[in-house]
Amino acid sequence: MSLLPLFPLDTVLLPGMSLPLHIFEQRYREMIADCLLNNKPFGVVRARENSLAELGCTAEIVEVTKKYEDGRYDIVTVGKQRFEVIEVTRERSFLQGRVSFIEDDPDEEAPELAEHRRQALEMFEAVAEILGNSDAIDAESPQLSFQIAGALPIDLDFKQALLDVRSEDERLAGLAEFFEAILPKLKKAAHRREKAGGNGHVP
Repeated sequence: MSLLPLFPLDTVLLPGMSLPLHIFEQRYREMIADCLLNNKPFGVVRARENSLAELGCTAEIVEVTKKYEDGRYDIVTVGKQRFEVIEVTRERSFLQGRVSFIEDDPDEEAPELAEHRRQALEMFEAVAEILGNSDAIDAESPQLSFQIAGALPIDLDFKQALLDVRSEDERLAGLAEFFEAILPKLKKAAHRREKAGGNGHVP
């Protein structure tokens, strides 16, 4: 197990996903300073009402865009490795967790993988067009599922569930089904906005 600084947030970070952050609380200023000094990542875990999610993703600091005189930071991070929190410790001002890292199962490539990649990409393009999303993704990425899920405003519960799926084929199939279910609603909402000539939010 590894000891990892933890940053509870109302979001789900996925591998390969970019996450800009403004660090202003004193305990997290200390955490980021420590990570920068020792060139190490921290873990992003979804904050719940009175607890933390059991699964999270490490965040690697790729750029400090601004360091303020009072110690605040603007940073850009990218998601790297999934992990499971085994134990939370309070030895520092910020939370730390003893974590076990998660990898996909070493199964042979599923025969349906190519088809599920195609379906997920088609659905992604359809949803992105409706939402006006222009985020680029690497269609050849071995973790395409995380790129797709990170590029669109997907339900956080669904993103959290993706962290625990140990097969790229299963994740892509699940994404295709998810998009297939919401696409008709998005199309109807877009049509209503077009008719009204407004700029309302998609429900």
